Order: sequence, then C-alpha cells, then structure tokens
Amino acid sequence: MTRESILNYKYREILSECDLLKSLDKETSNTFLGLFKEEKWPKNTCILNPEKLSLKFYIVLSGRVKMYQVDPFSGKELTLFLLSKCDFFDIFCLLDSRAHTIYYESLDDVTVLAAPMENLRNWLHKNPNEYVNLLPYAGKQLRLLENSLFEMTFNDISTRLLKLLIKNVNQDSRDLEYIHDLPDKEIAHLLGSTRAVVNSHLQRLKHNGSIKLSRNKMEVRDLGILVHMLKCQKMDST
Repeated sequence: MTRESILNYKYREILSECDLLKSLDKETSNTFLGLFKEEKWPKNTCILNPEKLSLKFYIVLSGRVKMYQVDPFSGKELTLFLLSKCDFFDIFCLLDSRAHTIYYESLDDVTVLAAPMENLRNWLHKNPNEYVNLLPYAGKQLRLLENSLFEMTFNDISTRLLKLLIKNVNQDSRDLEYIHDLPDKEIAHLLGSTRAVVNSHLQRLKHNGSIKLSRNKMEVRDLGILVHMLKCQKMDST
C-alpha cells in the first residue's frame, strides 16, 4: 500500500472530519495525503523554533497542542489557541510564506501529520480551487483572536473564567472537555492571567458548588450556577 493509502485507511474517520479534505475526491485526497508523514510527539514536546514552523505544516490527529506567545521581558505567557483533532497549523505561514515568533507545546501525547510547507504550497498552486477549503478555518481563527482581544480588553478575570468553563461544557453529556485536566497555570495562560488569581476564582466556584476540583481534574457540577453568575456579572457591568 502507498503511504497515502495507509494514512487514509488508518485515519479515515478523523480525516473525513477535516476541513481540508471534506470536499476532495479520492484522487485529489490521495495526492494531498501523499505530502504528509505521521509524527508522534510525547507530552510536553515543545516547538520553540519559528523557522521550523515556517518549513512544515501540521494536521492534528489526536491530543492537544497549545499555540502561545511569551513576553521576552516579563516571561508572561498567553495561549492563543488550544488545538485538537482536525486543527492544523501554521496556517499563517502557509498563506503569507513568512515566519513569525510563535511557540507550540503538546499537552498530551500527540499524533500529527506533517508535510513540508513548500510542497503544500506547490500542491495548492496546482489545485487552486482547494484554497477555498482554507478560508473557513482561517476565518474561524481570526474570529477567535478577535474574541480573545475583546475579552481581555473589556472583561475581568472572573467573567473570562466563567465564559471559558461554559464554552467547554459538552451540551449533550454536560461534561467539561478540553480544559478539564489542565493545571491552574494553563488555565491562566488561556485567560491572560496568573496562576494565583485563577486559583482564587476557582476556589470560589468550588465553594458555591458549581465546580468540583480534584487532583488533575475539574468537573462542572452545576452549569446553572455558572450561567446565573455570568448573567449577574453582565448586568452589573451595564
């Protein structure tokens, strides 16, 4: 079997959900996947070299990868995106061919597909109609950045934390997903705050019964309380 056939067989269910492949016919999909190789990154693997990011394009198959910035003077860290299954990066380098200072770290054992950036650009040049598959994802990322900027400019930490928890509750199972096992430090990086401040707010939510905190795990026990608190804070700010 060819490499692309193996990848199609091994990850067909995941890849069928990926925006980049949804509309591709079998032949085009095979030529696309032929650019990629599977890579496995152990938990806490860091990519700190911006040049490396400009040379490869990645599709996440499993696990979580955080995309973050660090202030060189204060050392303060801000997580821009928490990437998971079917996310891909670095779309900015793909579109403008320019390296930028950004960092990535695997928060779990992660499996990705990796392709040389130049090979992917050449493929898109030969298949220009497929650029349209990039646009919705790029738009989603821009909207997330816009929303993060709004939140950090106009909302306090308590409001940001409530929104983060509510957003990550699965509407069917009511389970907290994606951030349920992150330490306070990582939650703080998502909110543009510090571990101590976030811990204080989490303890407050624990005491009012809305969440349960245990070692390496956070659960939402009463979503209604969180929603009510958020409504009250919005009313107080008007």
